[in-house]
Order: sequence, then structure tokens, then C-alpha cells
Amino acid sequence: MRPIQILPSMLASDFSKLGQEVSDIMGAGGDIVHLDVMDGHFVPNITFGPDVIKAIRKCTDKPFDTHLMIAPTDPFLEAFAKAGSDYITVHAEAGPHVHRSLQAIRALGKKAGVAVNPGTPEDLVEYLLDDVDLILAMTVNPGFGGQSFIRPVLEKVRRIRAMVGDRPIDIEVDGGVTADNAGDCAKAGANFLVAGSAAFKGGPNAYAANIEAIRKAALSARGELV
Repeated sequence: MRPIQILPSMLASDFSKLGQEVSDIMGAGGDIVHLDVMDGHFVPNITFGPDVIKAIRKCTDKPFDTHLMIAPTDPFLEAFAKAGSDYITVHAEAGPHVHRSLQAIRALGKKAGVAVNPGTPEDLVEYLLDDVDLILAMTVNPGFGGQSFIRPVLEKVRRIRAMVGDRPIDIEVDGGVTADNAGDCAKAGANFLVAGSAAFKGGPNAYAANIEAIRKAALSARGELV
């Protein structure tokens, strides 16, 4: 099994001090920084672009997982790569040539991810398995933080896990992940757990406890808690 990783989603942070928030949440035990890029077109919200990612890159040496909720994606891949992204994930629904997008991400020297919305069947990524490092199953409809977890997606995660087999692919869930459902996510086969509100609730003094609670729930579900 691939290791459990907790990815604090900066969408839930205080944008007025974004750099400090990155430093604080990663210092509190986050494994990978999750960055939600929204364009107001593919999803009904706008967040930030490559310049902001470049500005906060110096705030931690931990990896950046950039989740592009934009369409089209291809014209912007190089900018996000140069900004400091380590993983770049594109949506299977965002354009007609997702395979080309994944190839372009890898050609830029980055790890390539493909995301599917809650209503999108996992079959859409079946023929991309040899071209991805990460599959993201959205557990909310993308666009806004603070939404409730869509439990039927867990069955999709199980099918993705079976489809992946022994390939070195991380399976990510994003949306409404908390300590209460992290165990179910891990049992279904996810090992990258994106946590927004659940990671940032209570302010900086609570970050470490929040992350540890999510991690313990996931590890316990996999029988790895020591």
C-alpha cells in the first residue's frame, strides 16, 4: 500500500496571510500543500494563479499539489510548472484531449494527475493509467470549500483502487474529508487525503491536532497505527 499523506487545502486558509498559513500548516504536520486553482468558468469560483503559487513556494520545502479546475488547461501548464508545482492535476472533463495534457505535464518534469467529478464514472481514466501518477476522485462538486462529503464516491474509489492494481499511482480524495470519514477513505483505497476546513478549523494552535486526528483515523483503518 502507498503511504498515507495528508494534504491541507489552502482554499480553507486565511488568504490575507497565505504565506504564513502555508508555513504554519506544513509545520504542523501537513505532508503536501494542496492548491485549488479555479477559473470561474470550469467551476463557479475564482481563486489564484501561478504568480501566487510562485510567491508562496518559498514558504515550505514540502511538495505542491496543484489541482487545476480550469478549462482549457494546456496553455497554462508550463506556467504552473515553473511556479513550483510538483504535482499538476487536470480534470478529465476539462477538455477533449486529457491524454495530451498528461503527456505535457510529464514532459515538464512534473507528476501528472487526472481528476474526476462525483458524477463522472471511473471508466474515463481506465486508458490513462500508464500516463498518470495520481488519480483524484472528487468527493464534492468542485468550486467551493466547506461542502459535505459525498459518500457514494467511496465505491468509485474502491473501483479505481482495483483498476490501478500494482501500478505506482496515488489515489486522492478531495472534498469534505474529516477525521470522521478519513478511515472510510483509506479503507476504500485512497492514500492522499485532502483536508480543508478539517485541517484549518480552530486556527494555528489547532492545526497539529487536526492533522494528527485525520492521519490516525486513516492509519487505524489500514491497521497501521502503532
